[in-house]
Amino acid sequence: MSLTLNAQIDRIEPPFWYAGMKNPELQILFYGKDIAQYQVSVSNGIKITNVKRTENPNYIFVTIDTKKVSSTDLLFTFKNNNKEAFTQKYSLKKRRENSAQRKSFDSSDMMYLLMPDRFANGNRNNDSGEITTEKYNRELPGGRHGGDIEGIIKNLDYISSLGATTIWSTPLCEDNDAAFSYHTYGQSDVYKIDPRYGTNEDYVRLASEMHKKDMKLVMDYVTNHWGIEHWMIKDLPTREWINQFENYTQTNHKRTVVHDINASKIDTETCLKGWFVPSMPDLNLSNPLALKYLIQNAIWWIEYANLDGLRVDTYNYSDPKGIAKWTKSITDEYPRFNIVGEITMRDQAQLSYWQKDSPIGKIQNFNSSLPTVMDFILTDALQSIFNEDEGTWERGMMRVYDNFANDFLYPNVNNLLIFAENHDTKRINQIYGNDIRKYKMAMAILATVRGIPQLYYGSEIGMAGDQNLGDADIRKDFPGGWEGDENNAFIKEGRTPGQNEYFDYTSKLFNWRKTKSAIHFGKMTHYIPENNVYAYFRYNNSDTVMVLMNNSNETRTINTHRFKENIKDFKTGKDVVSELTFDITNEIIIEPKSVLILELKK
Repeated sequence: MSLTLNAQIDRIEPPFWYAGMKNPELQILFYGKDIAQYQVSVSNGIKITNVKRTENPNYIFVTIDTKKVSSTDLLFTFKNNNKEAFTQKYSLKKRRENSAQRKSFDSSDMMYLLMPDRFANGNRNNDSGEITTEKYNRELPGGRHGGDIEGIIKNLDYISSLGATTIWSTPLCEDNDAAFSYHTYGQSDVYKIDPRYGTNEDYVRLASEMHKKDMKLVMDYVTNHWGIEHWMIKDLPTREWINQFENYTQTNHKRTVVHDINASKIDTETCLKGWFVPSMPDLNLSNPLALKYLIQNAIWWIEYANLDGLRVDTYNYSDPKGIAKWTKSITDEYPRFNIVGEITMRDQAQLSYWQKDSPIGKIQNFNSSLPTVMDFILTDALQSIFNEDEGTWERGMMRVYDNFANDFLYPNVNNLLIFAENHDTKRINQIYGNDIRKYKMAMAILATVRGIPQLYYGSEIGMAGDQNLGDADIRKDFPGGWEGDENNAFIKEGRTPGQNEYFDYTSKLFNWRKTKSAIHFGKMTHYIPENNVYAYFRYNNSDTVMVLMNNSNETRTINTHRFKENIKDFKTGKDVVSELTFDITNEIIIEPKSVLILELKK
């Protein structure tokens, strides 16, 4: 991507746009020394519908109407005292065929979450950047370790072999913080891939290579904040571009204030306008200029990189009306596009409030337009239940049962992102002391219940990490991603026997899932756990799958007569992992801390 700028202009954003968008209104930011003094016109008979100047003379926001305009090059003319001062070319490009109807990820997919800096170093030449402050230092746990886009591309076959169909990478845009920039959530340029990961063209190539393998790419997008080193933060277009208090104010993180009819104004304001941390200025989505900028930036990346979905960080930290408008603007352009928002609520009603068309949100005349939310309630259960050997009314498998008992609150249970862990949580293999039996039970749940399963990189080879030692310990380098690594877990021959046991189970399970519509979109019937044994069925008109999970430390003999309404006239069940066949007409014996996933046959 290249853009030739006139000497008086330092930046244009978006750097180019696309013809034929549903919303023809395009807001173009021109940035340069005292640029606001100029009058602006544009060629091709295109109408300028608005010119917005702010208190900062270095910005001018020009809105044009692109309706019925084909792909073409435009010429903006800037005049001062009615004399032509300079011109600037601007391109409207042709969209990809059927771009608006692109199909996104859904519950037939399995999503693989990776942190690019910690996954694989495919190009040693970009380990440190000339214009970026933090340099390569793999010896520093929280430093830059050199993983990049090329490393992802080189290992797509590995990811695909796990049964993953979709990749969610944590942010890839430039983060120029002086330290701890590897997570890239404090972005300094949202139109540019961080040079330590590669180039914009590399990101486009990643999507292209994934599409060749029938895989989907999800971008991690941050609407709530930027990094303190963002070029615009250093010269704000307007004071209202970010939320500011007289003194530094941190968010109280209490997002219940959004729907709490008893919440105080000060608590609500602090929650929504307070900063996440001092190095992350809080974006003001109630400001029309900032909101439009963020809408267009997301759409630009979807078109430019040919994206298949978005994951939105700290979704409900932003102004509710603003983030809802941001979301709807994107899904209006792409009706089949999926966006998953990080909503870390631990109550089903509160979580449901944030899903599109929620009956809970409707009570307060609110609709987020957000298709998918993250099921942190299930995550909490998966991070504790397998250490709860004695099932009680509130512990063990009852936690999972109770979670699904509240599914009636969601307008779309298939659009829930389900996961045992991610880059912000404890590692399950650490929690469970690398007891592979407990890992298998957690994966079995993710692979067989409603929603979109997400796997965190490294879990599939037994990677652990102690969050008490800092976030870097749960974000370790994937073994084999760096030249000279003694253990190369990307290939079978390079994995240890233990790593292969983890990998083989995960791969077999999720590759099986890829073909099962009864799991993707079918119904569910579950049975109250007894003696810490949980049974449930996933089914449609053509298939029935029975899942039996023994979370106790004793072998259990299960009388199957209780499940007659689902077993019906089925006689046998074949376990999808072991491939053993079980007679299900009377009793099933199941080992302690184990799971059976049975495809039922007559």
